[in-house]
Amino acid sequence: MQDEAGAPLTAADASTSTPDTTLDTPRDRRGLFLLLATVAVVAYVGDQVTKVVALRQLTPGEPVDVVGEFIRLNLIRNAGAAFSIANSATWVLTLIAFGVLVFILRTARRIGSRGWAWALGMLLGGSLGNLTDRMLREPAPGRGHVVDFIDYFGLFIGNVADIAIVSAAVLIGLLALRGVGVDGKRPHHGRHEGSGAGTDGADHG
Repeated sequence: MQDEAGAPLTAADASTSTPDTTLDTPRDRRGLFLLLATVAVVAYVGDQVTKVVALRQLTPGEPVDVVGEFIRLNLIRNAGAAFSIANSATWVLTLIAFGVLVFILRTARRIGSRGWAWALGMLLGGSLGNLTDRMLREPAPGRGHVVDFIDYFGLFIGNVADIAIVSAAVLIGLLALRGVGVDGKRPHHGRHEGSGAGTDGADHG
């Protein structure tokens, strides 16, 4: 009787631990790295291509309406951060950008969530896009001006890299609200993201 009663407990323990092990195999992790890299490349290439087109087709000081006067194409070269903050501290912004890249690469080593793969991919691609401008554009390496051309309501002007970075920040916020860590686990439940209803049942069982 004791052996029979103990069997379900052993099975329940096994089913509870399965999601964390099966979803953390080298093959699964390679898939997440591939997703992260693909998202980063798409964001980076999209940013750089649109900047080249903007430089060829737009003239500074001559905005082009897209959605009335609310969304415009308005070419500028930004020495600072968003909202043209820190125009005289371009070197500092460049160093911060390198720091962000190091953080992303270190964090990616623990990746175990598709949501985080998307978020880190967008953050990586966007950061590399603007860092490329800092390093390669005038007036000098490390002090290059970022090409901005999307004018939002006349309040600020950004680019595709900025869209990727802001989207990543929103997604990271949502993942944090859900309690999903970079490794895909929820600390209070020991459960992997996307492990399904069966895992919930195992948690409560």
